[in-house]
Amino acid sequence: MVLYPAIDLKGGRCVRLEQGKPEREKVYFDDPATVARQWAAQGAQWLHVVDLDGALSSEPRNLPSLKTIRASVDIPIQFGGGNRTIDAVSAVLAIGANRVVLGTAALQSPDFLREACSKFGDRIAVGIDARDGRVAIRGWQDVTTMDAVMFAEQVERAGAGHIIYTDIARDGMLTGPNLQALKHMADHCSVSLIASGGIARLDDVAAVARLAPGKIVGMIIGKALYEGAFSLPEALITARKASLSSRQNTR
Repeated sequence: MVLYPAIDLKGGRCVRLEQGKPEREKVYFDDPATVARQWAAQGAQWLHVVDLDGALSSEPRNLPSLKTIRASVDIPIQFGGGNRTIDAVSAVLAIGANRVVLGTAALQSPDFLREACSKFGDRIAVGIDARDGRVAIRGWQDVTTMDAVMFAEQVERAGAGHIIYTDIARDGMLTGPNLQALKHMADHCSVSLIASGGIARLDDVAAVARLAPGKIVGMIIGKALYEGAFSLPEALITARKASLSSRQNTR
């Protein structure tokens, strides 16, 4: 179980939004590289970096910040937000991201999704952001009629390496993850899942780690870390113990 501390970029600063709403913004760090070094020093295995400005436009807007983060830490980085062309994906990978997260364009252009998966293989993940089971796009501003599980099946056929599943209603709210929706997604697709949204307590970390062993392989944690609900080392220990216990119980 890999834990991904989230670094959300807006105007070059590290912020958090509630339910993805730009008007509900809180700035935590002016220099994203500072927090990247902090998470790496505390044992982070990966970083989850999101370009919020890019998600609301048509191309990445915070690549300079990605460059400074990449220069600051040695751990892998996955980067999402505004990656809607092959050239954009190539540019993000050239800067040093290890994995690129596709969102809006993956839904709107199946040909683009297939081309990206064919060209970049396991370095492509698809973010499925859902509200009431329906996929949201354009930085979560537009909710489509596409069922999240049906889209996951399309993503699987296209060859994406990972799916990042976010319940928008829970994101940034510290109300706990939507375990039922996560389990439903895990039961209906075989692509490795990364859970996102709502983790507020160490009990939530343990619950996600135990939920679908071998299918849910990671979780993204944001506001709970920034607000001091628990520390990253505590979360890593909790996830490790819960994963080990779950494996033992399935033998």
